[in-house]
Amino acid sequence: MLKIWGRANSINVQKVLWCAEELGLPYQRIDAGMEYGVVNTAEYRKLNPNGLVPTLEDGNLVLWESNAIVRYLAARYGAGSLWPTDPAVRADSDKWMDWQVSTLWTRLRPVFWGLIRTPPEKRNAQEIETAYQKTREAFAILDQALAGRQYVAGDAFTMGDIALGVAAQRWFNLPVERPAAPNLEAWYQRLRERPAFSKIVDHPLT
Repeated sequence: MLKIWGRANSINVQKVLWCAEELGLPYQRIDAGMEYGVVNTAEYRKLNPNGLVPTLEDGNLVLWESNAIVRYLAARYGAGSLWPTDPAVRADSDKWMDWQVSTLWTRLRPVFWGLIRTPPEKRNAQEIETAYQKTREAFAILDQALAGRQYVAGDAFTMGDIALGVAAQRWFNLPVERPAAPNLEAWYQRLRERPAFSKIVDHPLT
C-alpha cells in the first residue's frame, strides 16, 4: 500500500491523492506539515530532507516533489490513461505540469496565501493585486490553449490536468473577480464531475 505524507488541504498533496484516487490505488495518508508538524522530525527528514510535503513511500521507493510523484504513479500504474503512450501527447501533458509549477503557481500562490491564509490586518494589498493581475494573464493563456480541447493534452484526461486542476480549484474559489474564460470554465466543470476530484480537491479553501 502506498504511504502518502501530507495534510489534506495542501495543493501539492492533493495532486498526489487525486492521482491515486483516479488510478484506484490503495493508500494511507499521514498528516504532516503546518499545524501537524512532523516534517522537522529526524524520521521525516530522512525521507524528505526538504521538510516539505508530500512524500510518497511505495515499497522501497521514497519520492518527493509532487509533480514527480504524479508522473511516477501515472507511469507505473496508469500507462495508456494518465500517462499517455503517444510521446507527443505525453510531452504536451508534461509541459503543462512544468508550467503549473514555474508560472501559474508562482503567480497564484501570493493571492491564495494573501486572501485565505493571512489575517486581513497583515495582508500586503499591493503584493496581492500585482499577483492577481499576473494570475489573470496566466489563466488567459490556459483558456486559449483549451480552445477545441476537452483536456489540456487533447480529448483524454491526463496527468497534466491533475497539476493544473488543483490550481484552478483555488482560482475559482478565491473571492476575486474572474474575467470570462469559456474554455477554462468548461474544462473546470468537467474536472468537477470526476468523483476523485470531488472527493479530494473540491472543498472550501483553508
